[in-house]
Amino acid sequence: MTVLSMDEALKAIYTSLANDNQDIDLHIKNLKTAMVSAGQKEAVLDPAKLYQNNRDGRKLLQGYFKRRGVKVSFKS
Repeated sequence: MTVLSMDEALKAIYTSLANDNQDIDLHIKNLKTAMVSAGQKEAVLDPAKLYQNNRDGRKLLQGYFKRRGVKVSFKS
């Protein structure tokens, strides 16, 4: 199994979100693996690339990722 880079994993997350969350759990798992290999404790997402870029949408996304073991923050 090939470990994705952080950029590749984040790109897959954005694509999944744009495609109605298709395979999102798989992409979160790959992101988690990429974070471990990169030594990062949290993923930083670009809110401009999110489908629902409002406070409620970001909090919902953070909660979903947190339940899967990934801490998420957003670029300002």
